[in-house]
Amino acid sequence: MSSKLFHKIAIYTVGVLLFSACKPSALLIKERKIDAIFSAYNSDSKPGASVLVYQNDKIVFQKGYGVKELTNFEKIDPYTNFRLASVTKQFTAMSILLLAKNNKLSLEDPLTKYFSSFPAYGKKIKIKHLLTHSSGLVDYEDLMPVTQQKPLHDTNCLQLMYLTDSLYFQAGTDYRYSNTGYGILALIVEKISGQDFATFLKQNIFMPLGMKSTVAFEEGKSSVVNRAYGSSFENGVWTQTDQSLTSAVLGDGGIYTNTVEMTKWIKALWDYKLLSPEMQKTAWSRKKLDNGKIIDYGYGWHVEDYNNITHPHHGGSSIGFRNHILLFPEQKLMIIVLTNRNEGDPIIEAKKMAELYLN
Repeated sequence: MSSKLFHKIAIYTVGVLLFSACKPSALLIKERKIDAIFSAYNSDSKPGASVLVYQNDKIVFQKGYGVKELTNFEKIDPYTNFRLASVTKQFTAMSILLLAKNNKLSLEDPLTKYFSSFPAYGKKIKIKHLLTHSSGLVDYEDLMPVTQQKPLHDTNCLQLMYLTDSLYFQAGTDYRYSNTGYGILALIVEKISGQDFATFLKQNIFMPLGMKSTVAFEEGKSSVVNRAYGSSFENGVWTQTDQSLTSAVLGDGGIYTNTVEMTKWIKALWDYKLLSPEMQKTAWSRKKLDNGKIIDYGYGWHVEDYNNITHPHHGGSSIGFRNHILLFPEQKLMIIVLTNRNEGDPIIEAKKMAELYLN
């Protein structure tokens, strides 16, 4: 080989190496795209979001945007704990399913088996109706006295059912999302297990899965480490709006956790560590009501078709938090967005991220 040809090859090789070094990696490209998706959340002084992508049992993206609270402007990170709001319902449903797995109850059990004095209008309601939002129970929020000043708890949800004499519809005939049903499910867990609901969750789910900072938060009884505080945009400024009169109800929305610990929960689900494959897949499947109607809800999970994939998902919204989790069990993909702001719809951002990982 002539020295002149060798020189040309050397220059070409160096050029290729330099180009490769400067070329953004696929991971970096995705990170930049996700940063763009969450640009409205990225701030040194405003509430934001914690975002994580879990794929094939690995965290492939995790990042925090914005601040945990409005007093010290500490930045959100992947270990910041948010109120899950209704994303809690999958844990409440799992508590019931664990009891069913151990033959402590049947999903066909009537509500009156556990609350014998329940009004006569509810005599046909079964546990399965509570799980699938097909009980017809009136929303406890609508029965709260206008003079209510003390926070409600799960037991108050049950008590409020004695203030009405009817259902929205006959149990098992229709679907209507019900926080009431999940508050009562938490009470059923307590009755059967002999433990308060927060303790049952800790001993049967959180501790076994290594979810060390996850907690069903009870004011005065427990605490939340590395906590995000909810906020709302009011009159042109962000104001802390962390708790409401219904925030102490645990069964429908009281768990705090972070995006990293949610990976332990999801891995346990798609590895079938808590339930059999058949039972877990049933929880993630659309249900047929007693009258034959098919609904887009399983046990603690919404079910939808997205990109020709049938998959479970769930949102959660309370006075200062809006969250969403997309789960694609067959593709081993989870996308979760936890926010401490009372605006926006995180399913939009979550689906934009899903596009990056499903295609």
